[in-house]
Amino acid sequence: MEYLKAFGIEFLEIMNEMAPWLMIGFFFAGILYVFFPKTMISKYLGKNNKHSVVNAAILGVPLPLCSCGVIPTGISFFKNGASKGSSVSFLISTPQTGVDSVMVTYSLLGLPFALIRPVIAFVTGIVGGWITNKTTAKETDKENEINGAYQDAPFKERLKNMFHYAFVEFMQDISKWLVIGLVIAALFSVLIPDDFFATYLSNNMLSMLIVLVASIPFYVCATSSVPIAAVLLMKGLSPGAALVFLMAGPATNAATMTVVGKVMGKKTLYTYLASIIAGALIFGFLIDNFLPAEWFSLGSIMHLSHDHEHSLLPEWLKIASSITLFALMINGWLRRYVLRKKPQSETGNINENDMSTVKLTVNGMECNHCKANVENAIKGFTEIKTFNVDLASQTLTLDGDNLPLDKIKKEIEDRGYKVEE
Repeated sequence: MEYLKAFGIEFLEIMNEMAPWLMIGFFFAGILYVFFPKTMISKYLGKNNKHSVVNAAILGVPLPLCSCGVIPTGISFFKNGASKGSSVSFLISTPQTGVDSVMVTYSLLGLPFALIRPVIAFVTGIVGGWITNKTTAKETDKENEINGAYQDAPFKERLKNMFHYAFVEFMQDISKWLVIGLVIAALFSVLIPDDFFATYLSNNMLSMLIVLVASIPFYVCATSSVPIAAVLLMKGLSPGAALVFLMAGPATNAATMTVVGKVMGKKTLYTYLASIIAGALIFGFLIDNFLPAEWFSLGSIMHLSHDHEHSLLPEWLKIASSITLFALMINGWLRRYVLRKKPQSETGNINENDMSTVKLTVNGMECNHCKANVENAIKGFTEIKTFNVDLASQTLTLDGDNLPLDKIKKEIEDRGYKVEE
């Protein structure tokens, strides 16, 4: 009972510390998603040169896409004409950080980590993309056909879409992993003794290697990795090893590696992994050996020291933000798992007697970015009269005449998913 009480207190403390910054991050996420000129992507990502790689990293660093969201987005870029180098640069730089995770990193780990994290994501993205371009130089570029979803809509509608994406769609995608990260952080804080790593794993390089091996196959998003890293630092883990976790955890997992290898080839997959692994170890080593240790001290972080006198934000704002965030999470879960949308129609006149219905399972469709990619994949088929994409069950229901299932499956699978009837 005592452990349960301690767990609850730690969970609420971390939640209160993160919530205001998360709300700001979600708001900026909506601005980037709706108002960013997506029609320019083809112009700046389509060439097989260093400029496209740099542009992809610049685009990827602030975008608040976790690993499950960046896979279909990055693959969609590639399928629509972006070069392999720029696609890899985007896939490496995007999941490591984002406006939301930078805010949370600042609140829990301090300013140095908040500044270093996006810089490292930017550098590793460029290096990985540059190496990919060198190893795939003989491959021809494809014509870009990327279209912006909201660029031509009236401003009022775009504003509405911005808030809907930020506090409904993106909230749905990240909330589960955010809660998991908070739970793990609170458990670590309660169960792992203080100075555990300093006592039992004092070799910093060995710590980095162990954290790296543990992080590569498992999924954790950039935001939810922050409270876990903060607690591990409290327990004596070196700042360099914590950085390895912050890089490798969000950027790699079994699903990402499978999709990249399938769509872009094993050579690109090896470059992708090598760039992340080398970058994590090199920058981790530099932090442990060449930067002042006091930069990464967590003694001044309010919830970790339990000292409320030095908080940057008033306590009432943190509590109100936590309540609002929790309510938005509940709303997102209800919309995804309870309130189902009606089938979307591609035509105004439908004779239900002339239609056949097919239900497909789309494995790997985990978030609203995945859903949008599946919808975009099938919208070009005139045989489809209505369709419904259900995230909760990972299914796609199609109604239409003489549905070309093989072509529909191929179009969806080309975007990184596996389709089964």
